[in-house]
Amino acid sequence: MAAFNLTPSDPSTFILMGIPGLEAAHIWISIPFSMFYIMGLLGNFTVLFIVGKEQTLHKPMYLLLCMLAVTDIGTSTSIMPKTFFIFWFDLKGITVDGCLTQMFFIHAISIMQSAVLVTMAFDRYIAICNPLRYATIVTNVRIAKLGLLGLLRAVLFVLPLPLILSRLPFCANHIIPYTYCEHIAVAKMSCGDITVNRIYGLVVGFVIIVLDLTLIALSYGLIIRAVLRISSKKAHQKAFNTCTAHICVMMISYPPGLFSNLTQRFGQGIAPHVHIILSNLYFLIPPMLNPVIYGVKTKELREKMGKYTCRW
Repeated sequence: MAAFNLTPSDPSTFILMGIPGLEAAHIWISIPFSMFYIMGLLGNFTVLFIVGKEQTLHKPMYLLLCMLAVTDIGTSTSIMPKTFFIFWFDLKGITVDGCLTQMFFIHAISIMQSAVLVTMAFDRYIAICNPLRYATIVTNVRIAKLGLLGLLRAVLFVLPLPLILSRLPFCANHIIPYTYCEHIAVAKMSCGDITVNRIYGLVVGFVIIVLDLTLIALSYGLIIRAVLRISSKKAHQKAFNTCTAHICVMMISYPPGLFSNLTQRFGQGIAPHVHIILSNLYFLIPPMLNPVIYGVKTKELREKMGKYTCRW
C-alpha cells in the first residue's frame, strides 16, 4: 500500500501512528471503537429523522436537539474514519493540508457544540423562569440565529490555528503519536517558535470554556432561585426534571474535554497510550449517549421513537 512507502521525512505528508505501544492491539481496540461510533451515528440520525418527520416536534427545543445531534455526528466523524484506516489497513499517511483541515473541524465542532449547550441552558431558563412568554421569546427563527452565531464564533476562533501552523517550518520527523491531528501535537513537530500557538490555543480554550460555563452557571443559578420561590414540591420536581437531560449531557461533555486538553499540555506523567485512548473515547462516548439521554428523558421524543420502533 502507498502508506508503507511513506517516510517520516516526506515534506508533504504527516504520519499518524495511532496508539504508540499498542500497535499489535489496534484491531482489538477498533472493535469497541467501531461499535461506539456506529451506535452514535444510529442514535443521532434517528433523532434527526424523527424530528424531521414529525411536524409536532418542529419546536425550538427539538431544533436544539437536532443541532446537538449534528455536532455529535461531526465530532466523531471528524476523527474516526481516519482512525479506522490506521487500525485496519495501517494507512497512516495524511497530507499536511488534510491534517490542518481535520484539526480545524475537530476544534470548530467542539466549540460549536459548547455554544449549543449554552443555548439549551438559555432555553431551559426561559421555560422555567418565564413560561408565559416562552413561545414569543424562544422561536425557531431565534434559535436558528443563535446557532448561526455559534457557528460564526467557532470559525472565527479556530481558523487562525491552521493558518498560523501552515506558516511554520516543520522538522524532518513528521510522525504524530496520535490517531488524529490535534493542534498542539502538530505544533510540536515544528522547528520554529510555537509560543504563539501555545498561547493562542490556551486563550481560546480558556475564553470559550470560562465564558460558556459562566453563562450556563448563571442560567442555572436563576433557575434554582426561581424554583426555590415555588412552594409546591411537585412543581420543584417538574422544574428540575426538565433540566436533568441537559445537565447529564454537560457532565459527559465538559469534564472529559477539559481533561483531554489539559493532559495534552501538562500531563507528562500520564502514559501516552492512556491519554490517546481517553481522547478518542471523548469523541465517541458523548455522541453515543446524548441521543439516549434525551430519548429517555424527553417524553414527546420517546413516544415518537416508540412509534417508529414499533413500525420497524
